[in-house]
Amino acid sequence: MFHLLGLNNAGNTRTELLSGLTVALALVPEAVAFAFVAHVSPIMGLYGAFIMAFIAAAFGGRPGMISGATGSTAVVMVGLVVTHGVQYLLAALVLMGVIQIAVGLFRLGKYIRIVPYPVFLGFVNGLAIVIFMAQLEHFKTKGADGQMHWITGQPLAIMAGLIVVTMAIAHFLPKFTKAVPAALVAIVVTSLLAIGLGLDTKSVGDLSSIAGDLPQFHLPDFPLTWDAFMTVLPYSLIMAGVGLIESLLSLQLVDDLTETRGQPNRECVAQGLGNMTSGFFGGMGGCAMVGQTIINVESGGRGRLSGMVAGIFLLMFILFLSPLIERIPLATLVGIMFMVVIGTFEWGSLRLFGKVPRQDIFVGILVALVTVVTDLAIAVITGVIVSALVFAWAHARELRITSESTPEGSRVYRIKGPLFFASTAQFAESFDFRNDPDDVILDFADSRVVDHSALEAIDNLAEKYRCVGKQLHLRHLSPECRSLLKKAGDLVEVNIQEDPLYHVADEVR
Repeated sequence: MFHLLGLNNAGNTRTELLSGLTVALALVPEAVAFAFVAHVSPIMGLYGAFIMAFIAAAFGGRPGMISGATGSTAVVMVGLVVTHGVQYLLAALVLMGVIQIAVGLFRLGKYIRIVPYPVFLGFVNGLAIVIFMAQLEHFKTKGADGQMHWITGQPLAIMAGLIVVTMAIAHFLPKFTKAVPAALVAIVVTSLLAIGLGLDTKSVGDLSSIAGDLPQFHLPDFPLTWDAFMTVLPYSLIMAGVGLIESLLSLQLVDDLTETRGQPNRECVAQGLGNMTSGFFGGMGGCAMVGQTIINVESGGRGRLSGMVAGIFLLMFILFLSPLIERIPLATLVGIMFMVVIGTFEWGSLRLFGKVPRQDIFVGILVALVTVVTDLAIAVITGVIVSALVFAWAHARELRITSESTPEGSRVYRIKGPLFFASTAQFAESFDFRNDPDDVILDFADSRVVDHSALEAIDNLAEKYRCVGKQLHLRHLSPECRSLLKKAGDLVEVNIQEDPLYHVADEVR
């Protein structure tokens, strides 16, 4: 039991408990803020954070990772809530959970490993910028005209002072002791300063009251019709995709930080269970949270207990401790998130200019910018597509075709490099089938036929030579290629001892 929770001794248990408490305190303003983004009540955001944190930690594939209500899913929810109401959102969360569970059960989570490293760097750096920009909203206050204005004067000085104290504690305390999470000490110290000195500064309670009751089970008030199903399906698919992309990239980030390896498919199932439960218990769902995850890991939370405790503490805040939690200065939590930004941003990536291929630099910057302008899912998908196109273009240029004549009067073309969709045009233009001799040999010993586009290009070339009455010999093709070539027919020579063995990416398989 203790091994499953990632516990080895009493000290480890204490660290996990304190880390969970620290994370729970940091989850409160985030959950309330994202609830406002989604146009739902703050208590829905808190319920969602509690449910996601506990279930994902208990059943997920990455101990130490923290889940909760997130902005990436909230911005998708808002359209459905505004047009159809909260009950449709709850139904969408249930369907979202089903989709995520299916992804895990069909073992599709492993494909997160195809995300190139430049995309991952762009995701991390873009996320750091997004977290930083989100904190700037706390430096604004509503004026007499009803508009939001930047704070100035004494309020700004007090807030800046509390932020500096928070960041100083978070930075220097671990150099002396790691017995207590530095972020938790910063919260306690700055809260006592604000209360004891009567500082006029915004607190968590200024966002909204976090008091509430236990979440109650109920089925979403949702019409079981095809039209209603088709209304929520697009939102469920998008939220499921956004949530899994952010969660699995967060898992990869924690893998790097802890030098361990998580289980992507199991994490997909856990995220689905959390969102489905949120739909039945009135939460707003969510996914993994990079900022809170880093707080947890750096505070010593490496097992399941810290995430589960974070969820339990969050529920305790809602039920019993809301008056105390609401007095925590927002400046303190802003300072903690600023430290998260510093820890999240890959500063080493700034030294890569001129040391890695320019296309990798371009992809990293592109992903970071798209993350800031749109959202994480679109940014990652864009980065993967651009990386794939760059890769295809670079490898297409590796194709080399040389020719020579034999004493017998035949023409031999030697194919070097990969033959696939991006290089088939060059392949097709490299042969003079009208002026070639009657006997032509294509040697693929130094080439690899990669996909169906390549097979079709070979077939079409064979047909062209056939139409002008010339004999074409295709040598050193894999047995699979020979079986899939249709038009070439018996023009393919069999070289049993020398033919390469590899698989072709083809829909026939």
